[in-house]
Amino acid sequence: MPDQPRKPFLYVVVCASGVAPGVGTLITAARERQWDVGVVATPLALGFIDAAAIEARTGHPIRSAWRRPGDPRPLPDPDAIAVAPATFNTINKWAAGISDTLALGILCEAYGAGVPTAVLPCLSTAQAAHPAYRRSLDTLREMGVRVGGQDPDQLTSGGFRWEEALDLLDIRPVAGG
Repeated sequence: MPDQPRKPFLYVVVCASGVAPGVGTLITAARERQWDVGVVATPLALGFIDAAAIEARTGHPIRSAWRRPGDPRPLPDPDAIAVAPATFNTINKWAAGISDTLALGILCEAYGAGVPTAVLPCLSTAQAAHPAYRRSLDTLREMGVRVGGQDPDQLTSGGFRWEEALDLLDIRPVAGG
């Protein structure tokens, strides 16, 4: 039996947000569009998500910490990255080039590697009004990051438009699939 062609691989970077438990919506949508998915969580996001359920759904371990030199790579290189939900903290650190977590390290390297990346911010109106946030979004856009238009006041999982990340990355449904 010939080898199956490798499906494109999407990293979903999850931040600590009240909507984070709904990340399965994005994972399911990506898999329905014939993408393989691996999740990278910020350390605090681990307290917001059901890690066992996500690992069962993706078939891959959740990454949250750096691996040691010589340890095997648990995920293949990404063909695209969706950051959803993205917090005020992560957006500002990413734009500033701060790489103090695995998630931020991956995001900072993605720019240099030319990996298409989309971000769906999830923060309050008060946070969105901060001038650092606006400058950070401008910086990310200049880097080619595709920024979603999430309304800052829609902080419930049902109001969060998870699939917008796939649309921003132009990950389309498979015809007839």
